[in-house]
Amino acid sequence: MCYDKKKPRKTNKTVVCLITFSVFLLIICACLLSVLVFVGKYILYNACDNYKKSFVVNRQVLPQKTYWRLPNDTEPVLYDINLLPNLFSGLYKGSVNITVNVNSYRSDIVLHSDGLVISDVVLYTGDLKNFPILNIKEKSEFQVIVITTKRKILPGLYYIFVKFEGRLFGKFKGFYRSHYKSSINGDRQIATSKFEPTYARQAFPCFDEPNLKAKYKVHLLKPKNNSYIALSNYPVASTEDYDEEHELVTFDETVSMSTYLSCFIVSDFDHTKTTFDNNGTMIPLKVYASPDNLYKTTYAAEIGKKVIEHYVNYFDIPYPLPKLDLVAIPDFVSGAMEHWGLVTFRETALLYTNTTHSTANKQRVATVIAHELAHSWFGNLVTMNWWNDLWLNEGFASYIEYKGALAAEPTWGMMEQFIISEMHSVLSLDATLSSHPIVQTVLTPDQITAIFDSISYNKGASILRMLEATVGEKIFQRGVKNYLNRHAYGNAVTKDLIEELQILYGNKLDVAEMLETFTVQMGYPILNVTVSGDIYTLTQKRFLIDPNATYNLNETKYRYKWSVPVTYVTDMGKSTEPILFKYNDDYITIKKPTGATWIKFNYDQIGYYRVNYPLSEWDNIIKNYDSLSKGDKTHLLEETFKIAEAGLLSYKVPLELSKKLKNERDYTPWSAGSNNLLSILNRLGSTKSEQESSFKDYLINIVTPAYKEFTWTENENDSHLNKLTRTVVISLACKAGYKDCLEQAEKKFDTWMKDRQFISPDLKSFVYIYGSTKASVETWNALLQIYQDENDASEKLKIMAGLCNVENVDLLKKLLEVTKNESIVRSQDYFDVLQTMSSNPIGTDLVWDFVRSNWQYLADRFTLNNRYLGSMIPTITSSFSTEEKLKEMEEFFEKYPNAGAGEANRKTALENVKNNIRWAANYKEIIEDWIINNKTI
Repeated sequence: MCYDKKKPRKTNKTVVCLITFSVFLLIICACLLSVLVFVGKYILYNACDNYKKSFVVNRQVLPQKTYWRLPNDTEPVLYDINLLPNLFSGLYKGSVNITVNVNSYRSDIVLHSDGLVISDVVLYTGDLKNFPILNIKEKSEFQVIVITTKRKILPGLYYIFVKFEGRLFGKFKGFYRSHYKSSINGDRQIATSKFEPTYARQAFPCFDEPNLKAKYKVHLLKPKNNSYIALSNYPVASTEDYDEEHELVTFDETVSMSTYLSCFIVSDFDHTKTTFDNNGTMIPLKVYASPDNLYKTTYAAEIGKKVIEHYVNYFDIPYPLPKLDLVAIPDFVSGAMEHWGLVTFRETALLYTNTTHSTANKQRVATVIAHELAHSWFGNLVTMNWWNDLWLNEGFASYIEYKGALAAEPTWGMMEQFIISEMHSVLSLDATLSSHPIVQTVLTPDQITAIFDSISYNKGASILRMLEATVGEKIFQRGVKNYLNRHAYGNAVTKDLIEELQILYGNKLDVAEMLETFTVQMGYPILNVTVSGDIYTLTQKRFLIDPNATYNLNETKYRYKWSVPVTYVTDMGKSTEPILFKYNDDYITIKKPTGATWIKFNYDQIGYYRVNYPLSEWDNIIKNYDSLSKGDKTHLLEETFKIAEAGLLSYKVPLELSKKLKNERDYTPWSAGSNNLLSILNRLGSTKSEQESSFKDYLINIVTPAYKEFTWTENENDSHLNKLTRTVVISLACKAGYKDCLEQAEKKFDTWMKDRQFISPDLKSFVYIYGSTKASVETWNALLQIYQDENDASEKLKIMAGLCNVENVDLLKKLLEVTKNESIVRSQDYFDVLQTMSSNPIGTDLVWDFVRSNWQYLADRFTLNNRYLGSMIPTITSSFSTEEKLKEMEEFFEKYPNAGAGEANRKTALENVKNNIRWAANYKEIIEDWIINNKTI
């Protein structure tokens, strides 16, 4: 730098000071502006971030990040999948070539992948040119991979090729390994899959959402050993050598379907074969099982044929696929799964013989098959658009299964059985604040898993049953057919079904409004009846077990009122048309038919609501009990107890009604009555009531006539329903401590342990449970060994119930440790063991303490996404009735706040215990006073 060496000029000091001060102010302002900009950016960033978090329900590309829903502008067309499982190492390699349509300009492609090791990704244009990829990022928290490209992706056809590796072992979701013991070949390994609801992404990279349907071209590797086969949704197209030890099996290309319906199996199973008539075309139906269990598949083939032919006729739409396989899987997390054309089952839900399995086992096989095959149309052909409408799949199948089973077994009284099997349990849950609406918004895998519950299944089925009774069977059937035809191979939402029914039913009823009051609101109403002469006035309010429970009426636009289709029956017959009690009506009036001596509303409990009458009307109905249908008897034997529990009716009414069981011989009334009487007994026991013994005396008096008539000796001419009634009667007698019942069980158990003398399948459960109660250590250990040696899944469950019922805490502790060993107790049966043991009075606290101290082990082993882990909590705490236990639960939940898919179950558990505490405070003494005066009748 050069300097001027001339003498500097004289400067004005005031000017210098002003300039200096101005510069200083400018610096201060600049600093303040920087701070404001930074703060503003921070606030704006967080506001946007919170906005994004609150907006994830909508299906769109959300910049920066959430990927719970995939972008809706990239649609799969075809999956060409290669899966190469190694059954012995428990690992597999795979590749998938996904043909996709991109419908708008994009800079990335997002698809699902969970737990897979991705080794190569290539993107091709429609003319098979390589499209440059910038990077591939795995967002494991959202179970996706994001393929970002170097230039914009233009709308058009593309191919995504992905190579990956995965594991089969240590899991029961996605593509996994199962095993069984063969009498000839020892331990055998198979590969199988279970993808619903969000587990296809654990098997192969895919667009794992129900409305992103695509076709499938599947290639499966299997051992060359002739005993091994490969199965998928469609028939085998070809088989070729892969290497010296393996063959690659290629299957025909499928129709378009959701990812959760695809299925892959490699096993050494054999099958029973039949065919069914598919509108004049004979379709092969095969039932697969391990070779040792093949003889147990005959009934499943028979029932499957009858049910599927009934559905072809009922829906008036041919079965859409060229084959139908039913497969019994040794390790299966659910009861069954409706993979299209390749339906998989837990062994207990598919295998049956009349010499080894009970009548209840037989009925379960029939109803589960009927449920899964109904999905071939309702769920598979037409699929819910998103999991919010899961009830469209499961509620429908849960209702139609009773029609299918009735068509196959017309003497079983399936529509009466619907009341006790589907409706009663969900009415109890739905009378709590911890319930939820049928239709609700879900987003994450945990939320999706959680709604696979009795609300979606049982309430959904009950609402459809009521809807059919309202619009008429023919209109309902035609509406379903039109709905299926209109949306075939696509997706639909609830309103799509309603629109079809509305078109057929006309303007006599707003079907959408009536149904919506039951689907968008949790709970249901109780109709309160007042009487003036022959005029019956009905008002409604929400029914809650806790009459003091508070809630916000404004949570729904209907303010917890319902549009109720009211029906009635009198001694002169049934009402011919439902009378609609609209949600915005204050009341309705109904005139009892001239000449009728009594009236009962909601005949056969078809409506999803309760009814309460003045005491004089209750007395009149009970007096005419013998004139009622089986459905109406069953209804009253459940409803009176629940209304009394809610404090809206004296307990004297249901208890007096229970005396009618002394002359009852039908299955469904006995089942409903027994369940509610045992609920009282359990509550007296949990509160250490001095009258527990006297109430047992009352139960023995009630059950003795039926017990002596049915006896432990079976008749070859016994009907299916008589066999079921015998089991209910014996169960009640043994639980009440009836001396002869317990002696019979102990005698048969001792004889069986000595020489394996044959026990009727229907009686085995009682023999094992009540015969082993006082078993010695040696006897119990011998029974445990019998359990380990037994290969039949249904028989193992019965034996395990006996092991859990022993009155020896040390043996129960040993069983808890034994159960951790997967080589002894399959993971699928683990929660059954805990729940069964918790029903043993000396096992209740033991299991509760075990679960609390081993929660991390349970969460690590089964994951918090496992819905059975969550649903276990309400079961094992169901008998708690003290503030101390309630506090223990609250502290446990506070210690482990992340409940995963079990969050709603925790709320249910807490509410149940609070209701138990309230019951003890309000009704225990009332019950005890009644018992003192009625223990003998």
